[in-house]
Amino acid sequence: MMTKEQAKGFASQWLPAWTGNNPEKLAGFYSDDVIYLDPAIPNGVRGKDELLSYFSKLLAQNPDWVWTQIEPIPMEGGFLNKWLAKIPVGSKTIECIGVCFVQFNDVGLIRRNEVYFDRSELISEIYKYQKLK
Repeated sequence: MMTKEQAKGFASQWLPAWTGNNPEKLAGFYSDDVIYLDPAIPNGVRGKDELLSYFSKLLAQNPDWVWTQIEPIPMEGGFLNKWLAKIPVGSKTIECIGVCFVQFNDVGLIRRNEVYFDRSELISEIYKYQKLK
């Protein structure tokens, strides 16, 4: 079982890869047979090719968001990651707290990543921002 320190160490490398619009770097943390889902794609994507395609669109739309770990909770095969995301929308920054679970394969790559958070405030702000454009 992963320790809190190991989960913190992994997150200190992985979470910064969500910032800066570098989908190849982020996808490098994931296995070829990955399963990934988040509120925008509740049925998920399967495999690194689909994941890279999704990350390419997602990161291009959100190059300046910043993700930080609040608390790692070890679990069998990985950890539950409680996080804070700071997501710029126009002149406002939305702060969103959520969780995801991360499970690894035998060589330390993410084989399953499920992300959960309430995105209602984010959607509302994006809608307002787009109406102003």
